[in-house]
Amino acid sequence: MRKIVLPSVIIVTTIVLIARIFYLQVIDDTLKLKSENNAIKKVFEFPERGYIYDRNGKLLVANQPSYDIMVVPREIKDIDTLEFCQLLGITKEFFIKKIEKAIVYSPRLPSVFLAQLNKKEYAAFQEKERKFEGFYTQKRALRDYQVDYGANIFGFITQVNEGIIKKQPYYNSGDLIGRQGVEQEYEEQLRGVKGVKYLLRDKHNKIIGPYKEGQFDTIAKQGSDLTLTIDAELQKYGTELMINKRGGIVAIEPKTGEILALVSAPTYDPALLVGRQRSKNYTALYYDSIAKPLYDRGLQAEYPPGSPFKIVTGLIGLQEEVIDENTTFYCNHGYNFGRFMGCHCGLHTLQLNNGIYKSCNSYFGNVYKRTIEKYKDSYFSVDNWNKHVKSFGLGQFLGTDMPTGRKGLVPDSKLYKRVYNGAVIRSSYIISNSIGQGEVLTTPIQLANMMAVVANKGYYYTPHIVKSIKGQKLDEKFTTKHQSTIDKKHFDPVIKGLEDVYNFGTASGLRVEGLRICGKTGTAENKIRVSGKTYQLKDHSIFVAFAPAENPTIALAVFIENGYWGSRWAGPIATLMIEKYVNGEISRTDLETRMLNGSIQDEYQKIENIIYQRNEPITQIKDANAEVISLKLEAKKEEEEN
Repeated sequence: MRKIVLPSVIIVTTIVLIARIFYLQVIDDTLKLKSENNAIKKVFEFPERGYIYDRNGKLLVANQPSYDIMVVPREIKDIDTLEFCQLLGITKEFFIKKIEKAIVYSPRLPSVFLAQLNKKEYAAFQEKERKFEGFYTQKRALRDYQVDYGANIFGFITQVNEGIIKKQPYYNSGDLIGRQGVEQEYEEQLRGVKGVKYLLRDKHNKIIGPYKEGQFDTIAKQGSDLTLTIDAELQKYGTELMINKRGGIVAIEPKTGEILALVSAPTYDPALLVGRQRSKNYTALYYDSIAKPLYDRGLQAEYPPGSPFKIVTGLIGLQEEVIDENTTFYCNHGYNFGRFMGCHCGLHTLQLNNGIYKSCNSYFGNVYKRTIEKYKDSYFSVDNWNKHVKSFGLGQFLGTDMPTGRKGLVPDSKLYKRVYNGAVIRSSYIISNSIGQGEVLTTPIQLANMMAVVANKGYYYTPHIVKSIKGQKLDEKFTTKHQSTIDKKHFDPVIKGLEDVYNFGTASGLRVEGLRICGKTGTAENKIRVSGKTYQLKDHSIFVAFAPAENPTIALAVFIENGYWGSRWAGPIATLMIEKYVNGEISRTDLETRMLNGSIQDEYQKIENIIYQRNEPITQIKDANAEVISLKLEAKKEEEEN
């Protein structure tokens, strides 16, 4: 048997190998195309990127033609370098540098010599292109922005670098790729598919026709169009309201999780990052580390949430049954817990309703105390509280379809065990969490999502910015409902309190006739630390809201850095955004005029003065709130030891 098996295996293997070699060498020509065959020239046809529209069909981003001059170093022969440089307006030093770089990439393969020529420059070069052997023009499509806002949403396109080329074989030198925003997140859908033509050359290197009559050629396929969830008019209006201010506005449609507006200020005209000035403009934007126009504050900025967090504190108290809507607490200008947490309420007996619309620190301090002290194990209590808070989408990445974001912070037992070395936690040590002024940090999009949960009475959909992709299905994670840990019945009394914020409370001066808005003002402490010294700055102004009270169509959060208090800047802007979206026109023109013409630049100048006077780098200001948290934890630990 062995005598038969072994020869049989050898014979079969030999036949298979011979057949495969015959197929590759005689029948299949594709391997020839993959080699650097001097007789075959590969020419790419670049597709147009997909267009971008808003939710109402308004065109936001289109394309415009652009031309790159490509070079194959090995094919350069006896050209007049001086004439070439004069034609393109470049120096000889620039010419030599680019050729050296092209040789390093590949002497045989094309790479970009000069990118993004306009029509006039292209026409001048094309007229004399035949004189410059080794150089040719490649048509591409650049973005053509139809609007001057939304840069943080769109992102931009730029040339691929060597690292990308190595990781992603699809790209070659000079190819364009999306960076930031939807251009990056939906790159594969937007870029389309390159076409390729194989051309045959004679011994003089001249093109004599298509290789194999074009049977291996492919046609470029245009990228898929995107329809965003953004309402272009609302986005534009929010951008105008944020001029001379720093912060973010995030508006969401509660029933779907669709992002209606995502405003970050300061911002820039997206057209600045198109064309030959793109690199220069990007560098200027990148190194502006005070205003940080490339930093999306709506998604990345982490702030203490301030009084809007009292909404969550109240709902958790109701769910844990440590209070009901009629439970009363007394406010004597604040809450005394060994230290004193001041309050603007004055002398009042408060229940849930007026506790919300008066924004009483004492009321919610007591609710939080009962929540934490409900269980004997204080660390269990903290983790139980943490579970409730995170069910609102706080303290975690929401999973949006944007390539950037921060998770914020909701403290848990692990954090406090490190701080207190495993000792028992008293509610008084962490009472500042009750009013969003403790270790809790949130981003504006998280606060907007929190309000969507309240508007929906207990659930949310993952916020997303793309509504549909032509010819494709949207990721199902954006249509999956997330349920909070709070029973539906507990939301009604809280919603009534939020509506009364406009009727009787801290936003009563912002009412819009005929429009029922539920909202909450907020003020958050603001400090920076420079050269080992902490500076108290003007508080941040915060406002969260949804409307109409019945069947809400918009939920939003507005965060204004150094904006004093909630109803001064954030509240009016939130009210105007809501009225613009729900009613389509503005009746509170007094608020509109004040917000459009208002400026907080004086406060921002003070920050710069603090930094520059001490010769500190501007980046010291980044993540200053993290240092504030550290200081607070150290202070509480010291208090416990004393």
